[in-house]
Amino acid sequence: MNRQSVVTAARQPLKVWPVSMLRQLRRWIELARERRQLAMLSDGALKDLGLSRADIYQESQLPFWHDPLKR
Repeated sequence: MNRQSVVTAARQPLKVWPVSMLRQLRRWIELARERRQLAMLSDGALKDLGLSRADIYQESQLPFWHDPLKR
């Protein structure tokens, strides 16, 4: 979670925190699962997606909390 997320969460009522944290936890689990699935694809499937094995290695080395949709 980045600093802005923490500050935003601090402004929310305490009853909302568990929902926000659960949502974030689910997203992190989803990211980790997707990265594992990408790593298991064949070279042919990766080529169809326009990705290389090096691209997948680089993605798999990212920490679970690094969310490409939050850039």
